[in-house]
Amino acid sequence: MGEVVNLRTKRKQAARDEARAKGDAKAAQHGLSKGQKDLARTRAEKATRDLDAHRRDPKAP
Repeated sequence: MGEVVNLRTKRKQAARDEARAKGDAKAAQHGLSKGQKDLARTRAEKATRDLDAHRRDPKAP
């Protein structure tokens, strides 16, 4: 027979893991210098522009 698993505990653990991952990502982002933040923002904007440039209908959102 398999091991008995409490689903409520598993859901809570998954939520904690997700919250920890979000927190780590935010902590890493806030630990960046101004130049690194500007570079990341510029790269994200360029990726958005490049993706929008490949749209068939440029007026569609």
